[in-house]
Formats: sequence, structure tokens, C-alpha cells
Amino acid sequence: MKHLFALDPDVTFLNHGSFGACPHGVLEVQQALRLQLEREPVHFFNRVYEPLLDAARDTLARFLSANADDFAFVTNATTAVNAVLRSFSFAPGDELLLTSHGYNACNNVARFVAEQSGARVVVAEVPFPLSDAAEIVEAVLAAVTPKTRLALIDHVTSPTAVVFPIVELVQALEGRGVAVLVDGAHSPGQEPLALDALGASYFTGNLHKWTCAPKGAAFLHVRRDRQASVRPATISHGANASRAGRSRFRLEFDWQGTHDPTPFLSVPAALEQVAAMVPGGWDEVRSRSRALVRAMRAVLLDVVGGPPAVPESLLGMMATVVLPASTGSRLPLTVGGGLDPLQDALWERHRIEVPVFTFAGQKCLRVSAHLHSSLVDAQKLAEALRGLL
Repeated sequence: MKHLFALDPDVTFLNHGSFGACPHGVLEVQQALRLQLEREPVHFFNRVYEPLLDAARDTLARFLSANADDFAFVTNATTAVNAVLRSFSFAPGDELLLTSHGYNACNNVARFVAEQSGARVVVAEVPFPLSDAAEIVEAVLAAVTPKTRLALIDHVTSPTAVVFPIVELVQALEGRGVAVLVDGAHSPGQEPLALDALGASYFTGNLHKWTCAPKGAAFLHVRRDRQASVRPATISHGANASRAGRSRFRLEFDWQGTHDPTPFLSVPAALEQVAAMVPGGWDEVRSRSRALVRAMRAVLLDVVGGPPAVPESLLGMMATVVLPASTGSRLPLTVGGGLDPLQDALWERHRIEVPVFTFAGQKCLRVSAHLHSSLVDAQKLAEALRGLL
């Protein structure tokens, strides 16, 4: 189905996980919205924007099984993490819990907030490779102390592509009085979500990744009892607006200055169009992609050797493969960009786009599967790796 997406047909694209991929039809909807905005910007922002935003929020809320009043659109998950952590009231000596599989950008936000408030960052060392979900829960809960105020927990980890047992973690942590901010950057579309039932204090997810909306679409879901204390990173007109029937949370997050809102407004089109690509809708999108990424991993392990890093039960629509330590060791160092030389070599010599990185001292490679992917993509990568090993 690659022809349905705006992807270069000459590139073997195995890195959907980084920035997603947008279907042609969704981009057409976005362009129509942009033209509507530019034809009469004042009319659009003053009379058209809010009803369209509310409709998009309602659609998203149904997709994620939650109340629309608890959602705010943001440009990406890191923006949401900034809003929550920089609004949270930490005192000197409080502890902010992360995991060793956390996303670097969000970890940086946590460290910044801790430095400003006198709080302390504690990192739960979750092993990798992993044998089962119990190892994750045990490592996280072992790091909790009476001083732990908030835990920033990934649902699907970015570097290691592990699906954390988020329901069990949220129940255990919130049950101990620890507020949980779920970094679900990879969750919407990849994992079935029921946010009201989950009960986390805060949950953020990107919509430009697995739901295939345009770049710049994400959300922040805040439990009702936590909303009064959460402020957006940009304080604007909503801070003193007097509007009946709209919470301060919505007023502040819905308007943070002039920007292009069309990624938010295109979310319903993305949810509808991707679901329509297969007969079984989103359930089939997930099941097909999960089966494909497991087959991809098997093809790669046949070449690089070694056991799988995690059991299939902890995989979603991505998989990380640990490479032999010497893989690509004779390749020249990357000039600019900061990419691994092996990643550059795969791109320059084979037009294969796949992330290569070092995690916990191990050279790793991560593949992603979506409807535009095929097993042939992984086979091409396997042959290229065979030549580079």
C-alpha cells in the first residue's frame, strides 16, 4: 500500500517510528484547510477554527475512549511533557522517577525541572534484553520511595521498541500516590487505548506517527482532578478569558498564539482514511503490522545472529535488533548530522532508511512496520547488512 502514502518509492522506508508517514488523502485534506484559512484568516480563526477543533477533539476522544473535555491538542509529545512537568509543584528533596528506556528529549525536561526546583531525578534501571513484563514492573516499583512525586513512564519505548505493561504500572504507581505521566508518543494507532479506564494522571501521544496525521499533531490528556494545575508552555489569551461552558484547561491550551492548526484539524481524516485501507479497520492495521514486524525481526536475526532482545509479547509495530559489536566498525565516521556510520552507509549505498544507534553499550537497529511496509523491505535490509558485516 506504499502508493497510498507520500513516500519516495525508491527508498526502502523502515523508520516509520521516527516521524511517521502521511497518506496522500490526508495531505489533500490539510491543504484544503490551509487554503480555507488563507482565504480569510480573520474569519477562519474567529468563527471557523473553534468548531473544527472541537469536532476533531470529539473524534479523537472516541478513538481513545475518553471524554473530549480532558484533551488538549499540542504539536508533539515533548511539548506536552514540558507543560506537565513545568506546571507540577516540586519541592526540594522530591523525586521524579524515569526509566533507563526513556526518551532523551523528555529526560532533558525532567532534569531541567529538577534543577530548577531542587527535586532529584531517579532512574529505574530496566534491563535490556528483557525476558518478560515482570522485569519491567519490578525494576520500576523498586525505584519508588516515599519521596517519589511523579513518574514519567514510556508506553512504547523509542530506542528499544518495548511495549511496557502500562496498565499494571499505572495502577501500581497511582495506587501508591505517585502521579503518572505516560509518554505515549508511539501509542495512538500502535496500541489500543482506553484512557478513561487507564486512569493515569497525564497521558500524551503523537498523532503524526502511527495514526499518520500531518507533522505537528499530538495530544495531552489530563485527568479531571489534575487539570487546574496544568498550564501550557505558552501563556496567552486563555489565561484571563471569560467563556461560559469552557474549562480553563481548554481555553488555555486551545489558543497559544497564531500558528498553523491544520495538523490538528486533519486528525479525523487520518483516523478515517488509514482505517479504510484494510477491511478490519484499526484492529486489522495493528494485527497486520504486528505480524509483519515479527517476521521482519526473524529475517534480520537470521543474518546478525543472537537471540531476540525481547519476547514477542512485548512487541508492537516496531522491533529493535541487537547487532554484533563489530558491525560497521570499519565504516568512516559520519560527517555532520550525528548519525551512526552504519545508518549512513545503508542510506547512501542501498537507499534504506532505518535507525542505527547505541543503547546500553550495544549497537542496535530498529525496524518499523505499517501498511506501507512489506517483508521485502526487511529482506533488502538483511542482504545489505550481510554485505556490511
